[in-house]
Parts: sequence; C-alpha cells; structure tokens
Amino acid sequence: MSKFRPKTALIKLGPLRATVLALCLFCPLSWATEYQLETLRNDLQHPWSVVQLPDHSFLVSERGGRVLHIPADGSSSRALQGIPEPYVAGQGGLFDLALHPQFEHNRTVYLSYAKGNAKENATAVIRGQLSASGLENVEQILVVKDPKDTPQHYAARLLFLPDTTLLVTTGDGFDYREQAQNLDSELGKVLRINDDGSVPSDNPFVDSARPRIFSYGHRNAQGLALDADSGDIYLHEHGPKGGDELNLLQAGANYGWPAVTYGVDYNGAYVSPFKSLPGMQAPLHYWVPSIAPSGMAWYKGHRFPQWQGDLFIGALVNKEVRQLKIKDGLVTAEQALFSELKARIRDVYSAPDGYLYLLTDSEQGALIRVRPAADK
Repeated sequence: MSKFRPKTALIKLGPLRATVLALCLFCPLSWATEYQLETLRNDLQHPWSVVQLPDHSFLVSERGGRVLHIPADGSSSRALQGIPEPYVAGQGGLFDLALHPQFEHNRTVYLSYAKGNAKENATAVIRGQLSASGLENVEQILVVKDPKDTPQHYAARLLFLPDTTLLVTTGDGFDYREQAQNLDSELGKVLRINDDGSVPSDNPFVDSARPRIFSYGHRNAQGLALDADSGDIYLHEHGPKGGDELNLLQAGANYGWPAVTYGVDYNGAYVSPFKSLPGMQAPLHYWVPSIAPSGMAWYKGHRFPQWQGDLFIGALVNKEVRQLKIKDGLVTAEQALFSELKARIRDVYSAPDGYLYLLTDSEQGALIRVRPAADK
C-alpha cells in the first residue's frame, strides 16, 4: 500500500488571471478562467495515458510496463496483472489506454504498446476484460505489419468512433519517413479496425495490400480527439524541427509527410522545400517552433461550461497545455494553461465526471485533476 497522501494545490484568482492574460496568444481578454489543481498522485513513473472507469477510479499506463488502477481519491494504487511485456527503449514502452464504448457491459480495455526487440519492433494493440486482479482473456488484435529497427516514432494513440471502430495511429519509425507516403506500408498512417481487430468493409483502401489504412502521410501522431457534436476527428502530430500540426482527419486523405512540412530536419537541412502540394491536406493549425504536442482532449464536461467545445493539447517542450477554440473549421483563439506546474504534460483527458485530468511526464509523474475554483 502506498503511503502517498493526496494533496490539493489551489491556484489563486489573482495570479491565475494575470498568467492567463499574459500567455494568451490571440484570444479575447474575457477568456480567463478560474481553476484549481488537485494532485491525486505524484509517484507515477513516466505515465503515458489515463482513462476513468464508471466508478470514477482510473487506469493509468506507465511507459516502463505497468498499468495502475487508482481509486477516485488517489489514495492508493495497484498494478494490473495480464499486461504484455513491452519493448522499452528510446520512446518504446506501454502507450495508450481506451475503454470499449460498451465497457459497462463487456469490461473490455484496449492498450497499445511497443512490441518486439531492437532488431524488429512495431506498434501493437491488445484487448482484455478487466477483472479484480487485472486483464483476462488478453488477445492481440493488431501489430503493424511493417516492423522497424528503431525505438522511435510509435505514435500509438487510440480512439473509438461512434460506430465502435477503432483508430490507431502509427509512426514513421524516424528512419523510414518515406514509408509514410507508401500505401504498401502501415508506417506513418492512421489505421482503422473493428473492435475485434478485423478490417471494416468501408475502409478507404480496403482492396489494397494494407486494407487497415484510414489516412496516410503522418510522422508521429500522438493526439486524437472526437468532437462529439459534429463528429469531426482531430489529430495532432510532431513535426521535425518545427512544423507540429493539428489536422482534421478524413478517410483516405494524404497529410503530406515528408513531401510537405513546415519544419526542417534536426540538423537544419530541408526535409522538403514544399509547405503544400496538390492532393495533400493542409493542417488546421501548425506550430513553429515546435511545442511537441502530446495528449489531446475535446472538452464537453459540465464543470467548465466556458470550455465546452475547446481542444486541450499537451505541450511537452513548453511545459504547458494549449487551449484552442475552433469555429467554422478555423482555430480562432489559443492560450497557454497550467504552466505553473513547470512540468511536461504527457496526457490531457476529458473524463466522464466532467473534470479535466493531466499526466505529467517524469520519474515522479503526477495525476492532476483540474477543478473550478469554486469547487469545495
């Protein structure tokens, strides 16, 4: 049993308002929002993803290989059994968690991870039924069919769509970026599968050699979010040096990498001289210099009515969260939040209880609840 005791950090109104107005990038002066930050746990080892169960407890994945079950008050934690052993190297490890849309009836949990070894590894997905001790009846439902020998760029974000199909992002493997444009490779793609891993009959490339491909031309997409009002799917991905992108995801579309990019290579050389080309989707928004986007949430909770319909994106480099307002397909305002944490934000999660949750990325990572300042 952990001896950790939850603590609450209250962000006072005066400093908060000054911080929000100072960091607002192109937003109206009335956008400042009062909140407080409640640290539920601060002993997590490089946490990557968080989901909330119907009883308001949490599952949290740690990149090093554990999935923890944490009560709603953060008072303790236990590691689940039945978790596959990941390939932990570079950026590899355990990644995203997702609950089946009918979780209350089938108790099914999905987990993405790096599978393999130094010579041959790939993004993979398993599913299993959550029991008192861990995951049972675990089965692997996806392994990217094109293994690589680099421990970078797994992407590995998961998102269920309203039709219960599952989107899975895959990275370009860093050294294999040209494969992002190759429809005979699953590297640098978004894949779409049924909840059992089979291929949906209406996938855009269902008759091709790689029928699971939903979209292509991606570098390392680590953010997916669904606008539950419009059905729009948002995806963000890391650029090279500069050129991080927010995209509106569409079936069959080509998002350009590496043929087009707003960034340059890490040594300063051009990846491509083109920022746009015919037939390739332009981003809704991009960042130069890079913010290193991590988790992303579309907020529809009742706790912060003024935030409804906004996107929240973790920014690893800046140690903050970017809040974006979107209207008529355009980003109309952007501001930085939670920089007072002075921590890399790995995941941002809009939970069923109406709160926003953050995971900080470190050897002593934290699970933090964002609450209205007026909450008692």
